[in-house]
Amino acid sequence: MHQYIAFVGDFPIRSYGVVLSLSIILSTGVGYFFAKVDGRGYEKYLVDIGMIGGFFGLLGARLWHVFFFDWNYYRHHLDEILNVWQGGMAVQGGVLLGVIAGMIYARSKKLDVIHLADVLAPAIVLGQALGRCANLLNGDAFGAPTGSDFGLLYPLGTLARKTYGDQPLWPAEVWECQLDIVIFALLLIFRSTNYVKGQCLALYVILYSSARFVLEFFRGDYTAPVLGFLKSAQLTSVVTFSIAAIIFFALKIRSRR
Repeated sequence: MHQYIAFVGDFPIRSYGVVLSLSIILSTGVGYFFAKVDGRGYEKYLVDIGMIGGFFGLLGARLWHVFFFDWNYYRHHLDEILNVWQGGMAVQGGVLLGVIAGMIYARSKKLDVIHLADVLAPAIVLGQALGRCANLLNGDAFGAPTGSDFGLLYPLGTLARKTYGDQPLWPAEVWECQLDIVIFALLLIFRSTNYVKGQCLALYVILYSSARFVLEFFRGDYTAPVLGFLKSAQLTSVVTFSIAAIIFFALKIRSRR
């Protein structure tokens, strides 16, 4: 785990920023491939969608974390809201705002927005997987102490080390990366079936929400419960899972009728 790749004078080149940028570039490239194979000519819009979705995704991820997960701290440290290298990027907020921004752009170009979302859903979750690699290098989005010799040991200077010292932590961000790759494969398999338009996007939300709900039991970067027993990300996962599951089955039922 190396937070810094190099320094240009006193300016640090952070592993987090480099890998996060690569995740946006590569997921956009994969999305371009899927759109080109789809055959509707949407690939010519993918670079713009990638840049717009990437920018608003980063903004949404940061603001979601600040206002939903750690507002008690940031309301007293407003000057640190944009200090993403300190840790604190909520995937759920990033996907939400990034997808909305991409859909608005696609709609302005008179594209079939839902169809395009189905096409790009696997690319989105692949970008999330690569983003978790950035979290690992930066030492954030870390797990709770394992209570044994098993676990990740983070170096000095990382938020994980500052929070838990030299205690071994659950590899929560590593597991999420691996599960995102599994979801990527499952979505590709699903897209080879005779699915109804909108179902692939709904399935992506269902699968990721399920994985995130379980992984939150192992996370240690924030532990404050909501409603007395769930973490904020788990509550969000329950809501998004429920909505996506209703949409998934409603689309199937409507198509049969």
